[in-house]
Amino acid sequence: MSDIWPTELRVSKDRRTLNVTFSDGAAFALAAETMRVLSPSAEVQGHGPGQKVTVPGKRYVEIRSITPTGNYAVRIGFDDGHDSGIFTWTYLRELGERGAELFADYERELAEKGLSRDPGHRSR
Repeated sequence: MSDIWPTELRVSKDRRTLNVTFSDGAAFALAAETMRVLSPSAEVQGHGPGQKVTVPGKRYVEIRSITPTGNYAVRIGFDDGHDSGIFTWTYLRELGERGAELFADYERELAEKGLSRDPGHRSR
């Protein structure tokens, strides 16, 4: 993986998708919502085992900014003010390859906690 890096990062016009193309030709469309709720930030992941936070209400979140961080990552800012996630090339690739599975796990967590993807609503 260390020899694979993004050759293009492009935010969609509606700001709800990050299109990533890697040097090996793999390309992924990463939903802003997925990146926001699975952010690698301590705010979401916690500072230790068992501290991960399930973030509800982000169905319509948009990408506000993408800032390069060294040669290994980007910091993605979202329109809800969250901007502390440093998305490494490896993590972007993981989201591309396993995003559907990780998002399904997130949806299960929401349901278990009585939370919703919709802003301001609890699930039934």
